[in-house]
Amino acid sequence: MPERLPAPGPSFLREQELRVGDRALQVGMSRPSMPADDWWTALLWVADGAELATFVELAPAAGPPPDPPLARLGPALAGGLSGMILEDAGRLQIRLGPVAPPDQADRPWRCPAMVRAAFRWEPARAAALRPNALAEEVLTAFRRAIEGLGRR
Repeated sequence: MPERLPAPGPSFLREQELRVGDRALQVGMSRPSMPADDWWTALLWVADGAELATFVELAPAAGPPPDPPLARLGPALAGGLSGMILEDAGRLQIRLGPVAPPDQADRPWRCPAMVRAAFRWEPARAAALRPNALAEEVLTAFRRAIEGLGRR
C-alpha cells in the first residue's frame, strides 16, 4: 500500500479544520446511508490537502501507543455522541472499522486516517434532529475524537 492514499473526494458536509501542531488538516465524511437494518453508516476521514493523513501523523508527539488507533477512537467517539447512540442489551450500537488496514499488524497506526462508522440511534433523539444536523454531530464528534488521539 502506498504511504498516502488520495482523499475520497468532497465531503458531504463542510469539512472541519483539525489542527495538529502547526498543520491544518480537514475532517470530512461521505453521504450517510441507512440500509434496511437501521444502521446509519458513513465514511469519516482526515485529509491533508488531496491526500489522506495517516493515524501515525495524528498520534502523540512521543509516538503511537501500542494499541490500535480505533481502540482509542471508538470510546472517544461514543462519548462524543453520548445519549444519541442506541443501547441494546447493555451495549452501545456503534461499529468502527478501518477502510484500509495497516500493512503490518504490529504497526496499527500506519494506515490511512479513514474509518467506516455505523450507528444505531436512539429513536427519539434521531427523530428530533434533521439528517444534516445528525451528520454534523457525528463529524464534530469524530474531529474531537481525532484531536484526542494526539493528547495521550
